Amino acid sequence: MRKIMVTGAFGQIGSELVPALRKKYGNENVVAIGHKSKPSEKLMEGPCDSVEVTDKKAFEGKIKEHGIDTLYHLVSILSASGEKNPGLAWNVNMNGLYNALEIGRELPLERIIMPSSIAAFGPETPRDNTPNETIQRPTTMYGVTKVAGELLGNYYFKKFGLDVRGLRFPGIISSEALPGGGTTDYAVEIYYEALKKKSYTCFLKPDTYLPMMYMPDALKAIMDLAQAPISKLKHHCDFNVNAMSFSPKEQAESIKKHIPEFMIDYKPDFRQAIADSWPKSLDDSTARREWGWKPKYDLASMTKDMLEKLAEKIK
Repeated sequence: MRKIMVTGAFGQIGSELVPALRKKYGNENVVAIGHKSKPSEKLMEGPCDSVEVTDKKAFEGKIKEHGIDTLYHLVSILSASGEKNPGLAWNVNMNGLYNALEIGRELPLERIIMPSSIAAFGPETPRDNTPNETIQRPTTMYGVTKVAGELLGNYYFKKFGLDVRGLRFPGIISSEALPGGGTTDYAVEIYYEALKKKSYTCFLKPDTYLPMMYMPDALKAIMDLAQAPISKLKHHCDFNVNAMSFSPKEQAESIKKHIPEFMIDYKPDFRQAIADSWPKSLDDSTARREWGWKPKYDLASMTKDMLEKLAEKIK
C-alpha cells in the first residue's frame, strides 16, 4: 500500500488530486500538505499538515513522520504571481524542488511526481502543435523554474536512479478550486462571471489561443503517468499533455449556447505578453505512445459540465 504526500495540496490541482488519490488508496494513506492557506472541509477528511518546502530539515521530518514513499510535489508560485515576486518564485519553485529531490535520493523515496507547464516554452518555440522536444526559452521566472525543474528531475533519474516523473500541464479549468494567479485564470473566471453577472471582462485578447484541460482530465493524466510501468517510459519529466485549444472568444461562444445573454469585453493587461509567448496547441503523441494518454473532455462538454456544477455551487 502506497503512503502518499501531496505538497501544494490546498491549491487548484492539489485540492482535487488529494480526494482522487484518497478514493484510490484510502483516506489515511494520502497526506495533504499546505503552507499558508487553510485546507477545505473535504481535505480535512484525511490527514493534513503544514510545512515550508524550502526548509529541508522540516520537509524531510514531515515525510519521515508520515512514512511517505510517494511524493506528488505540486507546490509552486505560478506565472502571473511569479512576475510580481520573482525571488519568491525561484525560492519556492527551485529550492523547494531541490529539497524534494534530495530527500527522495537520500531516504530514498520510491517515486516523485512533479508537474511542469506550458510556461516552460517561450517566444522562439513553435506555437502550433508544439513538439515534445523543442526550443525552451521562457520569458517568465515561473517558466525558467519549470525548465530547470524538468532538467533537474531528469538528472536525478539518470544520475541517481530516482524515479522522477513529470508532465507539462496546459491551463487547467476546475469547477471546485479557484485559480491561483496564473495567466490562464480567465478560462475559469469566465464561467463564474457568466452565471453571476452575465458578463465578463477578459484580460487577454479575443483571439488568444492557448492549450487547456478540464480538471478531471488533468487528474487522470497525472495519476496515469504515476502508475505507468517505468519500463515503458523513455521520457520522464517532460511529457506534453493536451486536451483542447481555444480562444476567449470561442469560450464565450460556447457559454452563449447555454446563457444567450452573456456578454464579454476585452482589456488585455501584462498577462497578454505571457500568453503570447506560450504554445497555441501541443503535440502530446509522446505521452499517448509511452503511457496511453487520452483526454475525455472538449470545449463543449467541459462548458456544459462547468456551468451545471457551478450553478449548484453558487446558488
